[in-house]
Amino acid sequence: MARHGWTHYAYLGLALAITLIEPACAADPGVTIGQRPQPFEDRYAPAVPGFKVSTWIARLDTPWSLVFLPGGRALVSERRGAIRVIEDNRLLANPLTVRKVVQGGEGGLMGLALHPRYPSVPFLYAMETVEERGRRENRVVRFRYERNQIELDRVIIGGIPAAGNHNGGRIAFGPDRRLYVTTGDTFRGALAQDKNSLAGKILRLADDGTVPPDNPVLNSPVYSFGHRNGQGLAWDPQTGKLLESEHGPSGEFGLSAWDEINVIEPNGNYGWP
Repeated sequence: MARHGWTHYAYLGLALAITLIEPACAADPGVTIGQRPQPFEDRYAPAVPGFKVSTWIARLDTPWSLVFLPGGRALVSERRGAIRVIEDNRLLANPLTVRKVVQGGEGGLMGLALHPRYPSVPFLYAMETVEERGRRENRVVRFRYERNQIELDRVIIGGIPAAGNHNGGRIAFGPDRRLYVTTGDTFRGALAQDKNSLAGKILRLADDGTVPPDNPVLNSPVYSFGHRNGQGLAWDPQTGKLLESEHGPSGEFGLSAWDEINVIEPNGNYGWP
């Protein structure tokens, strides 16, 4: 795991570029071919001046999310269910907690987020894949975390569709102190356009899981839709605009690897599938 100098943008995850879908796919009636979304060419930069990448913490098992605590400690989630503690630049042997999650594929223990007023409001949030009544689902839970003790407080939102792949999983508090959640389409692309489904969306919630009254759709947590598999969230520090990184198709419609970075607008449709 590498330490990033600009942690505000660390959540952009794996998405690298916005690119144009090749016209060869235009024959498929399920694919809409748009214009080039940017006026410049992509440019590969093997190194960025002024930045150095080095190993900070090793021996982690599929690390997914990293949050920093006041005082310099950090928490990291491992997809198999453990929340680990990093202290004085070393990984502590004993996990803070181990969640009973559905392992395998892209599900499991995923995003972490601290309450924006932590530690005065001592809550830690996590997104996880679980088995409930014989059915797999994703959910966001809230823990009370103080004096190095952690206990489950409540389920913030449940019933998010889950699958072996395309679970989304990033959670983050915005400048408005609302909790944003990316969800994947679970390889069922039509769900991304279904506003009655929580799949293929960015959700927006109050810190207790209720729906904010200023959400774009009344009484709905859906903030934007038409997403395939959102993996990163960040806010432009100057404009406050929400940015989202998203994994592009890996074979659907004959397309592959067209990752995206999107500027998110309330109730915006981001086109998938």
